Amino acid sequence: MIRLFENFDLKPYNTFAINAKASSFFEFTEIEDLLAFIDNKQIPSNYFVIGSGSNLLFINDFDGLIIYPNIPGISVQNEDRNHVYVEAGAGVKWDELVDYAVKYELGGVENLSNIPGKVGASPVQNIGAYGVEVKDCIHSVKGVFVETGQQFEFFNDECRFGYRDSIFKNELKNKIVVTSVIYKLDKFPEFNLEYGALNKEVELLGEVNLNNVRKAVIQIRDSKLPDPKVLGNAGSFFKNPVVEPTTVDSLKSRFSNLPVYESQEAGKLKVAAGWLIDQCGWKGYREGNVGVHQDQALVLVNYGNAAGSEIVSLAQKIQNSVFEKFGISISPEVNIIGNKQ
Repeated sequence: MIRLFENFDLKPYNTFAINAKASSFFEFTEIEDLLAFIDNKQIPSNYFVIGSGSNLLFINDFDGLIIYPNIPGISVQNEDRNHVYVEAGAGVKWDELVDYAVKYELGGVENLSNIPGKVGASPVQNIGAYGVEVKDCIHSVKGVFVETGQQFEFFNDECRFGYRDSIFKNELKNKIVVTSVIYKLDKFPEFNLEYGALNKEVELLGEVNLNNVRKAVIQIRDSKLPDPKVLGNAGSFFKNPVVEPTTVDSLKSRFSNLPVYESQEAGKLKVAAGWLIDQCGWKGYREGNVGVHQDQALVLVNYGNAAGSEIVSLAQKIQNSVFEKFGISISPEVNIIGNKQ
């Protein structure tokens, strides 16, 4: 199925609920639809691929084409003694994939429960939560090069995964469309419960199993994060900064309760950005149409009529204050689209 629109309203397609329009909008549900669209030379030089819009912020109207891969379907492609290889279309809601895995007692993604977004975005952003990153269970990523229509399959070690990073955000940015992802899920899962309050929440539910880990993660996220349908937001706006151990030692001498975690980057540590922001007094702050959520300092919110530029302005103030107090730079996790005027 193909849907093509002009002057398209993007408010329902971004969880910040920013009023923005795209010159044109192309939705497809089959790879063949995308290939035909490319073959007919209908894709302009200025285009952007979105999923559910849960990790982006529009500053202006988008003068170009929005590509919306809405490919459905979850299926088992292969299995061996220890793993099941599950392929999901780019248009599948991420949490539906997690629910599927837990239902069939397959481990690896349960800590990533209740993260908004689509499967197609999961490798691009290398989504992560509660000590787990999706790169740890991605087998391969399938997609199409927009310029040529050539299909590809990149295996895990070709994706150059990093903290909230991948080849798709760098060398291949604005060059490809992800159409599906194959996940390598565990038949005999090993649980990761060391991050934050997860272990305690699971204990309260009883037995340590996939279903209880998923329930615990959902309960924690629901208690801290606002529902985008009620209050516009994109979840965690900032990434946790990754710093040298010497920086941590210096900060610990002044702030003994500084939360620090292991990093995927060798020889470095991860500091909790939410704690840094909270210590600067931003939690619960409101400025006109925008603010910082009262329960989670990492979350910037739209109170109903905010422009993207207002959210960016608040984010910059927060970045400056964190740097002034701690000497640490924090960077947006959210993809900012448009010109910062």
